[in-house]
Amino acid sequence: MPPESLADLEERLSRPTPAVIEMMGRLPGDIIILGAAGKMGPSLARMAKRASDEAGTPRRVIAVSRFSIPGAADEFQQHGIDVIASDLLAANAIAYLPHAPNVIYMAGMKFGSSGQESMTWAMNAWLPGLVCERYHRSRIAAFSTGNVYGLVPVERGGSHEEDALNPKGEYAMSCLGRERIFEHFSHTRGTPVSLIRLNYACDLRYGVMVDIARQVWNGEPVDVTMGCFNTIWQGDANALSLLSLAKAHSPPWVVNLTGTATLSVREVATRFGELFGKPVQIQGKESPDALLSNPYRSFVELGIPFVRDEELTEWVAQWVSTGGESLGKPTHFESRDGKF
Repeated sequence: MPPESLADLEERLSRPTPAVIEMMGRLPGDIIILGAAGKMGPSLARMAKRASDEAGTPRRVIAVSRFSIPGAADEFQQHGIDVIASDLLAANAIAYLPHAPNVIYMAGMKFGSSGQESMTWAMNAWLPGLVCERYHRSRIAAFSTGNVYGLVPVERGGSHEEDALNPKGEYAMSCLGRERIFEHFSHTRGTPVSLIRLNYACDLRYGVMVDIARQVWNGEPVDVTMGCFNTIWQGDANALSLLSLAKAHSPPWVVNLTGTATLSVREVATRFGELFGKPVQIQGKESPDALLSNPYRSFVELGIPFVRDEELTEWVAQWVSTGGESLGKPTHFESRDGKF
């Protein structure tokens, strides 16, 4: 059954899997989440707290963010998560943060990066160095992106972790810079790191599937130039990302995090048209390459996502057609020039 309310959605996104509960029973120490107030951070923090409680492991889960939206911090505190309001780029801000043996790094800049390239590089490449210096004795799980690979032939089935990186545009290049900084400190200071190359988490309020569904629902044309994509239910992405803490290593352990299939934009749009009972307008022609990741390593070492693509499609359709809340933050997955 699809989530029927916002409370139900939030509960499912933060529901820990047995594997996460078991790992939280073994993992010592507090967890600090940097950049926690983004799209994925609140439910990931809540899952970490729920899993720790269910494992009987007392620990602080600390969420750090600017919390610039009124009431954003309340969402964490009501679930027993400590909050620290901080602009991480401010002078000495990192130095004043509490020590924690486990760090989840989610800070970064993507949307609005065009025209603010200097800020993009500061957030995505300079800030990681400050964090690594402060937390060089901690275990770090750092979020990255599949954008570092660049476009690859669809028939290849997605980029592998060992592939040469070919980022396009300053956003993707700055994300590679972020990875290299974590890699440098892991090599030189022995900091255990996992690098999570996430390729499109999907909450019912945002995500590639949500973008396509809303276009079909609103009678807007669906551009299929970027003909294929990967996506993963955010609840599964939360669980697998937390599990990557136990995989952190020096040199860094790198993993692609996404769903089980390469999805066709045209076929997904057509399916939404069937579920909505609406005509579908297709625009453009599929290019032979796309931004795709091969998730085999994550399946073997972290686990297979619980929510399958067809189930997620039906959940999104139900949510959109019944007027479910939207974050109003499109993914811009169709961008082929690396500009966001």
